[in-house]
This record gives sequence, C-alpha cells and structure tokens, in this order.
Amino acid sequence: MARIVSVGAALQDVYLIDHDDFGINKRGYFNQIELGSKIDIDKIYFSTGGGATNAATTFARNNHESIFMGCIANDTAGHAIIEALDQEGIDNSYITYTDKVNTGYSVILLTPSGERTILTCRGASAKFDLLNPNDLDTIYPDWLYVTTMRGNMDMLDQFFTKAKELDTKIMFNPGNLELQHPRKMIGLLSDVDVLLVNKDEAKKLVPGTTLKELVNRLKNYVPNVIITDGNQGAIATDGNEVYRIGLYEDVPVKDATGAGDSFGSGFLAAFANGRSFTDSLIFASANSTSVVQYVGSKKGIISSNTRLHEMPIAKIR
Repeated sequence: MARIVSVGAALQDVYLIDHDDFGINKRGYFNQIELGSKIDIDKIYFSTGGGATNAATTFARNNHESIFMGCIANDTAGHAIIEALDQEGIDNSYITYTDKVNTGYSVILLTPSGERTILTCRGASAKFDLLNPNDLDTIYPDWLYVTTMRGNMDMLDQFFTKAKELDTKIMFNPGNLELQHPRKMIGLLSDVDVLLVNKDEAKKLVPGTTLKELVNRLKNYVPNVIITDGNQGAIATDGNEVYRIGLYEDVPVKDATGAGDSFGSGFLAAFANGRSFTDSLIFASANSTSVVQYVGSKKGIISSNTRLHEMPIAKIR
C-alpha cells in the first residue's frame, strides 16, 4: 500500500443518452438538431468525473491510501463529489472550497457507439491557484499523481518542487494547455518519475513521427515513459527496455470518458503495489478496457483482486 495524492479536477457529470437524435452523420457530426426544437432524451445519468477524482478512485479500489486535492464549491454538485469520494474511502480533507464560482460541471452527449461530445463549465475545478502545495508537508505522500492544471505552470512547478523535497515520486499526465509550453514542460520533466502522454502530445514535446522515436527521445528526460496510441495500443520504456503493447481486449465501447485516466491511474495503482513494469502495463490496459464498457468514468474501475489474462507485450530494439 502507498499513500497517493491525486491533484487535478473534480466535476459533476451529467450524461444525456439518446439513440436517434444523437446519431452521427458521414461528416462526423451529430445529426442536425433544429434551433428552437425540443428533443426527447432517452435517458439521463448522473456521475462524477474529473481526472484527479477518477484516478483517486482507482487508487482507493486498489488498497492505497488515496487523497484528493482539488477545488470545488459548497453547492449541490460539490456535495455529490464529496459523497462519491466518501463512498470510495478517499481522503477529502485537503479539498479547497471557493464561493466565487460553481463546482465544475460537464454535460455529456453520448451516442449509441460510445462516442461523445462534452460541454464543460470548469468553474472551481480550474482554480488551481487556490491550492496549497505546502499541504504535502502534512501528507508526506509516496506518490503524487498530477493531471492537467489548465496550463498553470507556476503551480505545477511549486507542487513538483515540494514533492522532490519530500522524496515523493511523481507521475504526470499533462493536458493540452501544459503542452502549449513545451520548453517549460521539458524543464519540469526532470522531476517526473513516470510520464503518460498520447502520441500527438508526445510530438509537442520532442521531435519524431514514430512511437519508437518519440519514446526514445522522451526517456532522455523521464526514466519511465508511456505513450498511448488509441486502438493501436501503446509503447513504453522503463529506462532500459522498450515495450510495444497491444490491446488488452477488443470490446464494444459504451463510453470512452475516463479511458485515459483509468489507464494512467491503473498503471500507478499496480506499480505502487510492487508489480513489475510490464504487469503494471497489463493492469493499466485492463482497467481502461473495463471502464469503457460502462457509462461513467468510475463504474468500471477494477481492483487488485481482479483476475487478469495475458496481453500482447513485446520488447523492441
């Protein structure tokens, strides 16, 4: 068991599910919805999301001491997030509250194929300047799992610096707003122990076109690198070997929301439990595969007791 702090967003998610009006046309857009019309929705589903609460849930279900740090408001959505954290046994005592904006909120239009369009009012979830990195002095975590801080590079630097003072390891899954500052990102990577990005994100940090080129260049900055590539699997390195990873299972996707969060947190949940690098990759892929088979980003998260099967992983040169 490890003590893991997840820093990032907490959101109330509301799914609107419809089987005809939300069909996709040949251009990749929703079927036209006429302005001023009234659309009957088949189903509505409430959940909680945000990369950090999704990750914290994975850690809690895998017997880690899981702590969430983020910002919400004292409103109905905020109460729903607190209740969800409580149900998972996640420490929420380091949450920051604001009365300036509402808790972050997403409305997710979900198609029958599992694709979705997300309308997000980030609200309190983006108020990272209200967080206090010095709280880590009290927590003294083994790992810091950081998702996007909406491009707040100064706050990222403060968290990373404090973590290194405490010998806390860092896993970082940056967002697009961080990647708009590639030079600052490269500077921060010297503090990172595990980096998770997708192929397009990796290209914003280092030159290269193939997964092999990208992972070999990123490992000059970070000892453990994972680059995902959608249904093409992933590539990863532990600093010594490079591994090409296939899919755990090819399953029908009900909802792709949270797939990346469950992969990253799944890896760390296993890795922090002492599993090998490759076994942690298998757990990451299995966790992501399970999550996309359910509506909502948390329902399908698996535990350390879940029986897993082998998957395609090969060393490459």
